[in-house]
Amino acid sequence: MVFQIRRILFLVCILALLTGCAGGYSLARLDDLDSTLAGPITWYSPAVPGDRATLARWRASVGPPVVHSASPALASGADEVTVVSWNTALGAGDIATFVRELRGASPDRPLVLLLQEVYRRGDSVPRRLTRGAAFARRLGGAARVRAMTDIDSIAAELGMAAYYVPSMRNGGGESDEDRGNAILATVPIANLEAIELPFERQRRVAVAATVEGTTTTGQPWRLRVVSAHLDNAIARRGWIASEYGRARQARGLVALLQGDLPTVLGGDFNTWFGFSDQVYLETATAFPQTPTDDQRATFLGMLRLDHLFYRLPAGWQARASRAKHRYGSDHAPLIGAVRFN
Repeated sequence: MVFQIRRILFLVCILALLTGCAGGYSLARLDDLDSTLAGPITWYSPAVPGDRATLARWRASVGPPVVHSASPALASGADEVTVVSWNTALGAGDIATFVRELRGASPDRPLVLLLQEVYRRGDSVPRRLTRGAAFARRLGGAARVRAMTDIDSIAAELGMAAYYVPSMRNGGGESDEDRGNAILATVPIANLEAIELPFERQRRVAVAATVEGTTTTGQPWRLRVVSAHLDNAIARRGWIASEYGRARQARGLVALLQGDLPTVLGGDFNTWFGFSDQVYLETATAFPQTPTDDQRATFLGMLRLDHLFYRLPAGWQARASRAKHRYGSDHAPLIGAVRFN
């Protein structure tokens, strides 16, 4: 009998470890506590003190956010906005070619790009690491770097509004590179938010903003758009249990995004188990207008890691489909749309 009780307690402990417990994912305002973050961006970070302390070490090794708000307003109303989610593989994805092809058929339709693994290089990234600062290993070899295009160059070339927040430094030493998530749009973006997710393996910062306009009949519309990238493998949990670590990150993000504001959440969620992954199932429940008709793999033709989630008011319609080509990235873009009432 004692042996059975001990066995049950052992299994309960293992289950709690794997699931990462139900709590520990709440997010709270960060800029209220750190005056250095004051500005046009509202910051959020985990409420767990240990997560915040760790994330501060990662934050110390990256450059500041990038905000370009020079995109003109639409000359006329639009009844639909195109929303794309794409992991660009550290700038290897040919964003300019993709955008030109996408806009060829509908040049006047508003376009929003939710990008992951965006690359930035320059003097704004600290050349030297401070004591205790954390960073990620460098991605991209010498030959690949020559083909990489940073977010500043892309935004300038396409004439789009841009909002980029680095998640992590790309390499240690005297690296002048960082990488993270971005939002590019052909319409002005506002209400910028930077959302540090619960810490698992690396610092992950989701970015959110709002875009707005009017329909062809003059009715106003407003949409919150979010770009996120969850951890892939989580060392302290192992490969299989990493699903639960990502679920913790997703729960924090989804809880923060609650409300009545129409929202599109796109990103690389690293759902190794596709549409049966815990991350997908929980997030889709909170975004009930998410379409599921196109379930093709997005990563190297093998795994469905990328998703577009929708929470929309009655009468609005959502679409999502995978692009035919990867345009130089190891992920294929997901092309979505929101059609207004």
